[in-house]
Amino acid sequence: MSFDGLGLSQSLVNAVLEKGYETPTPIQAQAIPAIIEGRDVMAAAQTGTGKTAGFTLPLIESLSKGQKAKSNQVRALILTPTRELALQVSENVEEYAKHSNISSFVVYGGVKINPQMQMLRKGVDILVATPGRLIDLHNQNALKFDNLEVLVLDEADRMLDMGFIHDIKRIISKLPTKRQNLMFSATFSDEIRALAKGLINDPVEISVAAKNTTAKSVSQCVYAVDKARKTALLSHLIRSNDWQQVLVFSRTKHGANRLVKQLERDDIVGAAIHGNKSQGARVKALDGFKSGEVRVLVATDIVARGLDIVELPHVVNYDLPNVYEDYVHRIGRTGRAGASGHAISFVTTEDAVDLYGIERFIGELIPRAEEDGFEPVNPVAERALDARPLPAKKPKKKQPFNKPKSDSKKPNSNGSGTGPRRGGSGKKPDANKATGDQAQNPWAKRQSVSGSGQRRRRPNNVGSQGNS
Repeated sequence: MSFDGLGLSQSLVNAVLEKGYETPTPIQAQAIPAIIEGRDVMAAAQTGTGKTAGFTLPLIESLSKGQKAKSNQVRALILTPTRELALQVSENVEEYAKHSNISSFVVYGGVKINPQMQMLRKGVDILVATPGRLIDLHNQNALKFDNLEVLVLDEADRMLDMGFIHDIKRIISKLPTKRQNLMFSATFSDEIRALAKGLINDPVEISVAAKNTTAKSVSQCVYAVDKARKTALLSHLIRSNDWQQVLVFSRTKHGANRLVKQLERDDIVGAAIHGNKSQGARVKALDGFKSGEVRVLVATDIVARGLDIVELPHVVNYDLPNVYEDYVHRIGRTGRAGASGHAISFVTTEDAVDLYGIERFIGELIPRAEEDGFEPVNPVAERALDARPLPAKKPKKKQPFNKPKSDSKKPNSNGSGTGPRRGGSGKKPDANKATGDQAQNPWAKRQSVSGSGQRRRRPNNVGSQGNS
């Protein structure tokens, strides 16, 4: 089957061919016709199988037949969990729509909001957004949803799981009830599926891969290594194999920064990308990595989804994820669009339980690898695959905001920290019990009980009586 047989206009087919794609992937072949027909769609496929084109192509096709967006109006809304994914989707929309009259724009946090408000004044056909910035723009009347035709939730499981569900419900409450709803993701848990069905109407369910599986185009292996030698092993693998482009995942932001500094000592150019980085720094790091100026990009899971780098050859799990589903998304950054890739993971005795959990999640044992000179002093035991069914995963509920109690700790008199002063007992003095000095001179400076250090005003007649 070719793209010509999916109901797309010739201009869209040409745009796809110019990107080098000649045959639609299974998810595209099933989703594109259903979306063009106006059906709600809930689709799951492995990372790197063309999900983005699966909804952007039919979306452009459908919108090109209607009226242009009016001032401050949006015709199609694509929601993504991260800025990086929003930028990636927006770039794809622009490339596919270059031969059409469809306008598109992307909004996300971390940058000034005024330029985004100005761009939205003339209206936009397709808006790609992160939930937080979208809510801010709507609250400031910078955009309206009166004419919204289509809602797309990209990486829907992450959007609906955990705290994202509350933002999604808040946004959906502002949208017209009559609309087309599309949900795309790499994975769907049973609970997320049930929750999604409550938000969309009679969806067409499309699944082109078994749940929690990894792409066959990605070869996997795991190195057992002592924690203190992980950085040395990474540096050795990069230099000895002459890896020129490596995406490394760290569990923490501080760990990502520290790893970049350690690699630079070995003359390996690296950059870190995580939530504490400004949007400008994140874009600069990604651009440098794509151009080859940066050899190693060390990231937290903020970019595990949506990062699309042409023929990225290597992904390294420097730290194993404790959310096993993230393993699928991490290694899915390589082996995309039919290319082959290599995913390497480091495991220590401290996180061996995460390795066993990941293997249970994906339903296969990850082959072990060894490197001479880096054999662990504390080896990680190999276990048979745990074939028990995975426990059900429930979406986390948003924690209610609790006001501090009236007897909560107050700042010290110097304004630093909370709790009792150094050397004090922490007990509140009895305000009615005066000290010896206070008893002798009731107008002396009062000892601060609450940290205010206030002084009572001395009556004028006290001094005159003392001098008489």
